[in-house]
Amino acid sequence: MPDPATLVWFKRDLRMTDHSPLAAAIGPVIPLYIAEPEMWAHPDAAGRQWAFVAESLNELRASLAALGAPLIVRTGEAVAVLDALRRAHPIAALRSHEETGLLWSWERDKRVAAWAARHGIPWTEQADSGVVRRLASRDGWAQRREALMRQPLIPAPKRLQGTGLAPGAIPTAAQLGLTPDPCPLRQTGGRTAGEEILTTFLHDRGEQFPTDMSSPVTGETGCSRLSPHLAWGTISPREAQQAAMARAAETRGQGTGWPKAMRSFVSRLAWRDHFTQKLEDFPRLDRDCLHSGMEGLRPRVPEGDTADRLAAFAEGRTGLPFVDACMRYAQATGWLNFRMRAMVQCVASYHLWLDHRDSGPVLARLWTDYAPGIHWAQSQMQSGTTGINQLRIYNPVKQGHDQDPTGAFTRRWVPELAHLEGRELQEPWRAASPPAGYPAPLVDPVAAAKEARSRVYAHRRGDAFREEAQRIAAKHGSRKGGRRGWAA
Repeated sequence: MPDPATLVWFKRDLRMTDHSPLAAAIGPVIPLYIAEPEMWAHPDAAGRQWAFVAESLNELRASLAALGAPLIVRTGEAVAVLDALRRAHPIAALRSHEETGLLWSWERDKRVAAWAARHGIPWTEQADSGVVRRLASRDGWAQRREALMRQPLIPAPKRLQGTGLAPGAIPTAAQLGLTPDPCPLRQTGGRTAGEEILTTFLHDRGEQFPTDMSSPVTGETGCSRLSPHLAWGTISPREAQQAAMARAAETRGQGTGWPKAMRSFVSRLAWRDHFTQKLEDFPRLDRDCLHSGMEGLRPRVPEGDTADRLAAFAEGRTGLPFVDACMRYAQATGWLNFRMRAMVQCVASYHLWLDHRDSGPVLARLWTDYAPGIHWAQSQMQSGTTGINQLRIYNPVKQGHDQDPTGAFTRRWVPELAHLEGRELQEPWRAASPPAGYPAPLVDPVAAAKEARSRVYAHRRGDAFREEAQRIAAKHGSRKGGRRGWAA
């Protein structure tokens, strides 16, 4: 009989450096990635995401093979795959990072845990970020996260002992049941691309990050662009934070904008974990309103004309030029800067009065960097269903004037309006003659925002609503500013 192996299950951690489960593996190693059709059948999954993952898997496989144990890829249901491997080779232990996912991944992990217990295989899960499993209170969470982020990086193994198992094919998007998803300007997957992106951000592109990140024009180069690499784990959050802190220290006292930019970036990494913690504590964010009093606020597709409004939103033909430009840009690139993501979700939720459970999957499928914790926590916050956040209803016309002052972004992505100048570009309904081939706005943005605000606040009345909101804030609210901050 061959020596029992440690099975290292890769999920959203497609790297060898700063990988605790891989570093802790003893004896023969089975590095495993499971391509799960169940995962890719969900309405938040898209071919552009799998394309990034497949590129990352190919590079990870080559890197592991160079150490002696190529990545094993299997397609199927997790327990069935694991049991087939158990029958093919004795397994001494199962190791993986903790995964914060939607309810389906929780249920899958329960099945895996039962399988491991049934066969006497110890399963060790280790933290991959500042998110804390079974967190009792947010008090002290930030300090706990910071301590983890300051721990030394774990080097990649120098050598691994393989098992001789067949590596297996990396499936195509079609084999996973995904529909064609052209995304011509999508970022490339793999650790090499991630390291290059991190280096150029830290030394060339990132000095004006605090201001550049607000606009899709400047954000395309001024933002870190690490988000897909963090989402799929080709770069660890700790790597990114420590590299930024080192850059801040290196440039301190030189009279440049680098130290401030790096501190701003590090704070964004902390907020990333803060929002992911919300999903860890409430894995139904894509199904239920965080505050139960917000249920029933908006109609669900296909009631009334909601399906038509959702389709217009998804296709970038709302008649609101800057919104349509952002949606078409995201279709082509798989990315959009954070502020504009907030704006398009806001427009969907308030101006078009779409339920976040209908608009959320549309947006999720656009993002190559889709991370459930970030996406669904933000979808709820920007749609007003958390019950604890102040309403922030963006004016999409004003955002167009402010974030695209020359109009170059809007003209590129909404070429039907390329001939318009000045105010008419963001408000084509004011033009002397309506542009041919471009729709009239679905709503009056000012009137729609006013009506939405009235509807939401009508739901946020009464002692029972406030009592539940206080419980939500106590469990999920940021402690920035101390307990008085979230209590208020």
